[in-house]
Amino acid sequence: MSWQLGKTMVHEANMSHLRYEATLLADEVTQQVEQRFQTLERLSGMISATDDASWIRYQLRQNDGLLAWFEGVVVANREGEVVADWPAIVGRVGLHTAELEYFRMLRGTLRPYVSEPFQGRASGMPMVLVSVPRLTEQGEFDGFVGGILSLDLGGMFGRLAKVRLGESGYAAVATASGKILYHPNSSLINASVPDKEFNPGLDLALDGWEGDVVDELLDGQTALQSYAQVWPAGWVVGLYLPIEQAQLPLANFIQKLWWLWVSLAVFMLPLLWWMLGRELSPLKHLEKQIGEVGLGHREHVSLATNMQELQQVASTFNRVEEERQLLLSNLQEREAFLDSVLNAAPQGMLVANIKGDITYMNPALLEMLNISPDLAMESWLTQIHVDDITGTKDMWVHSLRTGSDFVRQLRFLRSDQELLWLDIHARVVMLSQDGHTLGLVGVVKDITERREQEAIQRWEAEHDPLTGLLNRRGFERRLEEAFADFQKTSTPSALLLFDLDHFKPINDEGGHALGDEMLRRIAQVVAWEVRRSDHVARQGGDEFGVLLPSCTLSRAKTVAESLRQAVGEISVTHQGKEYMVTLSIGVTTFDEVDASVSSVLERADAGSYKAKDQGRDGVVVNMPQSHDDEVTELFDQFE
Repeated sequence: MSWQLGKTMVHEANMSHLRYEATLLADEVTQQVEQRFQTLERLSGMISATDDASWIRYQLRQNDGLLAWFEGVVVANREGEVVADWPAIVGRVGLHTAELEYFRMLRGTLRPYVSEPFQGRASGMPMVLVSVPRLTEQGEFDGFVGGILSLDLGGMFGRLAKVRLGESGYAAVATASGKILYHPNSSLINASVPDKEFNPGLDLALDGWEGDVVDELLDGQTALQSYAQVWPAGWVVGLYLPIEQAQLPLANFIQKLWWLWVSLAVFMLPLLWWMLGRELSPLKHLEKQIGEVGLGHREHVSLATNMQELQQVASTFNRVEEERQLLLSNLQEREAFLDSVLNAAPQGMLVANIKGDITYMNPALLEMLNISPDLAMESWLTQIHVDDITGTKDMWVHSLRTGSDFVRQLRFLRSDQELLWLDIHARVVMLSQDGHTLGLVGVVKDITERREQEAIQRWEAEHDPLTGLLNRRGFERRLEEAFADFQKTSTPSALLLFDLDHFKPINDEGGHALGDEMLRRIAQVVAWEVRRSDHVARQGGDEFGVLLPSCTLSRAKTVAESLRQAVGEISVTHQGKEYMVTLSIGVTTFDEVDASVSSVLERADAGSYKAKDQGRDGVVVNMPQSHDDEVTELFDQFE
């Protein structure tokens, strides 16, 4: 206890001292920086707005006392060229500084500035430039006056060198950009500070924070650290005191008390052991009885003791045990009832834990999926259709995370290669008290037959039962889709409309059965002649249509001619008489003037009628009036 309390007091006392010293040192450095700024500003006022090198050098010599503050003074014009220095150093006059960071900062802010540390070319020593802007009467930038300050010669940091924080404590100064300006180890001057992962407190101080932390030093020691800001220069003053050194007086004191502690412990331990054994014997008896209750050897605990506290503990334990037994009995009844319901349910049901793993499937679901109860979840998951498994997993995880219902239809390939369509609806189970998720409970339905029936109904709704081709409804829907693609991407598509020439005698003389046979043969031939991506439709009676997506007009004329020739070779026979038909085909394509599909249909239909008027058994291309070179063309005509 003495050690712990002493450490806290030593820590607080030393941290207060460090905080005071850091603030004091930062104020002193701040004062020295501001004094140098003021000195340079007075010198700038004496020089006035002139670039006369002789006059500026004369003024510098007259202010020779500046060398007590700086190792050298330079004056630059508005272009950043050094026009005078004192003392004169060969090569410094004429030096261009326009691209250096301190020149850009002075010109941009028009405020005094201390540069980043740099290496002196002549002396090789680390330095900084303390500078103030020269301004015209209008307040515009006219160059700068700068004082060179060596980081090795003491001067501004002489006070820091005298700081004594025990044997190994020290003070240091760094720039906000992370360059070390002063350190007792001179080899570290102008080096970079450790990264923020090594010393987060120092990283905060570089961002402008002032305060105290406990963190590691470069040599691995843990130290008390205090940081204060030198705002005019953008510097950080840090004081560091190793904890081992701070606690050294306390350690010496504790060591002196060691023998007293040992003597007291040797005397007290046997006495305490005997007293504790005597006082805790009823507690050991209680422990033994609680263990017997847990093993089922007894139903409650019973203590013969005068200790009221232990009697209360025993009474509370007996009451809790009675409630636990009652709850356990109810839980077993609920589990038995739930197992019966799940096993007897005709629908597939599943239970998943909080991680999303399915822990139970009822017999109806196992039979539906044709999997065994001991099959690992990872094995049967691979039987979900490859196009459905990714979306199913994502939605399953989303339901667990958000508490929303899982509702999805997916395909499952049974072990006997039968493909099932499953409808799954699972709900997240939560505790009503705190909203804690327990898992998922779901119902699985086999909707394969319903999906197949829906597919058949969709097919029948858009197809002609006699020929198997698209009917008018299905054909118009595909026309609308192709026309939408044309409007979006200018994808060309062609439309062929035709009805059968000389078809009426087949129905009149041979009956509708013979006419139906002719229609089926024509449907087969037309479907054979076009591409699989093309759409062929019987729109009613002997009227047919062909949609050719991504097809040019010249290609459409070729297809129309092949259809005319192929259908012309089909025949049916009744009572020794052979019947044949021909086609009158109207051809058109989607055009920019078309506002809707109806205008395209009307144009193709008009072409078909024109083919009939011109003798039937022909192909007529009918385009909008803007296409005069191919408005109406009789491609071929046969008797």
